[in-house]
Amino acid sequence: MAAATCKTSPIPTNLNHPHRPKPPIPRFRAVRCASRPTSKTSSKTLAPGDLSPAFRSVTAFAPATIANLGPCFDFLGCAVDGVGDTVTVAVDPAVPAGTLSISSISGIAASAAKLSRDPLWNCAGIAGIAAMRALGVRSIGLSLHLEKGLPLGSGLGSSAASAAAAAVAVNGLFGGRLTPGELVLAGLESEKKVSGYHADNVAPSIMGGFVLIRSYDPLELLRLEFPAGQDLYFVLVSPEFEAPTKKMRAALPPEVKMKDHVHNSSQAAALVAAVVRGDVRVLGLAMSSDGIVEPRRAPLIPGMAGVKKAAIEAGAFGCTISGAGPTAVAVIDGEEKGKEIGDRMVEAFLREGGLKASATVARLDRVGARVISSNAD
Repeated sequence: MAAATCKTSPIPTNLNHPHRPKPPIPRFRAVRCASRPTSKTSSKTLAPGDLSPAFRSVTAFAPATIANLGPCFDFLGCAVDGVGDTVTVAVDPAVPAGTLSISSISGIAASAAKLSRDPLWNCAGIAGIAAMRALGVRSIGLSLHLEKGLPLGSGLGSSAASAAAAAVAVNGLFGGRLTPGELVLAGLESEKKVSGYHADNVAPSIMGGFVLIRSYDPLELLRLEFPAGQDLYFVLVSPEFEAPTKKMRAALPPEVKMKDHVHNSSQAAALVAAVVRGDVRVLGLAMSSDGIVEPRRAPLIPGMAGVKKAAIEAGAFGCTISGAGPTAVAVIDGEEKGKEIGDRMVEAFLREGGLKASATVARLDRVGARVISSNAD
């Protein structure tokens, strides 16, 4: 069977560096992947014979993500700074050659307790194995430790962050040979098993910034460059409520009216234009204007309508559901104003939905998943 191949435009491939240089143009950068890997299809072997690890262990961090952004269901997402998952991968002689085991899971207690340590049923394990296969690793075994910084079912790309961190950690262990597109494909192996074949979380978690999925077959990703020097803050308000992706997807309409399709298409186009122009006001207006998905999902999150109203009245440029929810996300161009908006949204969740909630104000993460430490001993 033919191996998957990827062609990329000039994208920085050094995911280890915390401040990757960004060219002033173009505002769109593409990653094209010719085919999807499956359990029987791997990416091309990148070196003759089997690979030797560059380090004994590597730790990688992958940020949380906001998917859909209102009208951009399943085809646009962005990474947010400060919160995410961390994975450490190490060479382990006790693990059979060519395989990966999960040694431990820590972090948020509720999330860690629910996750399987079977690597075939854990997001980090699946993506880590896919990265090993893409690299052609056969002669050594790896052990993996996952530290959950994101709660499950939050709408912040928890599964994608685990997958992204694992893929980048494995890649870093062997010298960073995989391209961003190949790393996304490894993460998608995990996503399709646990939440469906959609890249709007795992792609921005790996690549940073805003990422648009132009095509799924073949996979083609466009990284949208939000202008340097422009401030963009996300107010993330997470209630004590779980919104399983499966349940939230079941609420979607089976058919869409032509007028709703036209409306959402225009809002999605406006949102993309706002991103590349750095226009936070238009970005917020477009994000708040989903007429297809949000109207079906918002009633399933107690108080969501009131939270959105409170955010707008407090000065947010826009507010919607992050991913499948229940986290509500608002956008603003100042951190202090974001804190005020977050307080009003927390109050609204309690007042309108009877739910306790917490608020975080985060910047756009322009870097994506990265290696944060390595050990050669």
